[in-house]
Amino acid sequence: MLEAALWGLLQGLTEFLPISSSGHLVLIPALFG
Repeated sequence: MLEAALWGLLQGLTEFLPISSSGHLVLIPALFG
């Protein structure tokens, strides 16, 4: 649940940045180890 909330928050914050969704797929596992 918390991970899903953080995922949504991250996508919301980076929506205006030139970061692709595939970039998030790489960053999220790195952040959560």
